[in-house]
Amino acid sequence: MKRFHVHLHVDDLARSIGFYSKLFAAEPARVEADYAKWMLDDPAVNFAISTRGAQSGIDHLGIQTDEPAELAAMKARAQAADMTLLDEGETTCCYARSEKHWVTDPQGIAWEHFHTLGNIPVFNEAPAAAQPAGQPAAQAACCPPTPRGKPLAIPVKSAGSCC
Repeated sequence: MKRFHVHLHVDDLARSIGFYSKLFAAEPARVEADYAKWMLDDPAVNFAISTRGAQSGIDHLGIQTDEPAELAAMKARAQAADMTLLDEGETTCCYARSEKHWVTDPQGIAWEHFHTLGNIPVFNEAPAAAQPAGQPAAQAACCPPTPRGKPLAIPVKSAGSCC
């Protein structure tokens, strides 16, 4: 099974949690100081909000797979269609460890295709090489977005960074 994914940046997390909890008639599956996520079955959607964006609105869309084979099939389909693809491989982001890749639609909207491998206690764990001396990975700050260098230069994080 696949699950549609939407990630929004919001200005007021508590107010937005209240709104979306009422809208979905469900409490979030995960809440952090800067993030909340609902894993809804009807409709099947992974809906996330965070206060990490420069401005409010849609950060990216995506499809979350239950099985690694589904993710591999999506990647093969994107490659066969000659879509520009950014393959992050195994990475951390949004309080989770995932295998993922990105494509960008003709309007410049970033689409994340991912399979979640497990939860982590922080928003993002930076790669060991990016760690300041003496700072453990769990305390590293999320890397800022960098242009993908794709046709529309959508600011999606580079390999090893967070979403």
